Formats: sequence, structure tokens, C-alpha cells
Amino acid sequence: MKMLPILTQTFEKLRIKNAVYVDKTEYIYKLTKDGGYYFLSRPRRFGKSMLLSTMKHLFLGN
Repeated sequence: MKMLPILTQTFEKLRIKNAVYVDKTEYIYKLTKDGGYYFLSRPRRFGKSMLLSTMKHLFLGN
């Protein structure tokens, strides 16, 4: 049974727990392809750390 990743802030922990995750690969690709600077403005507890952790693991090849 899949669980919701409550209070999980890193991509690695999310994958270890086999939790539910919304795939943002398309958006990460667009961010990295276009280049430039981006300001990630989102409310508190709304996935900024998870997005950056996902990007880190993407570039590490995990």
C-alpha cells in the first residue's frame, strides 16, 4: 500500500518509503533546458525542498 509523504522533505526518503509522488520531471527539464535564474515562490510547506532534492538526485543520476 502506498503512503502519502507527510513531512518527507527529500527525494531519497520518499523513494525509500515507496510513497506517492507527483512527477515534476517535465518542469525540471524545462527549468534546466531554458537556463537562467528562477525564484521559486511557494507557500510554506509546499514542496520547495522536495523539488530541489529531486533536481539534485536527477543530476546525480539517482
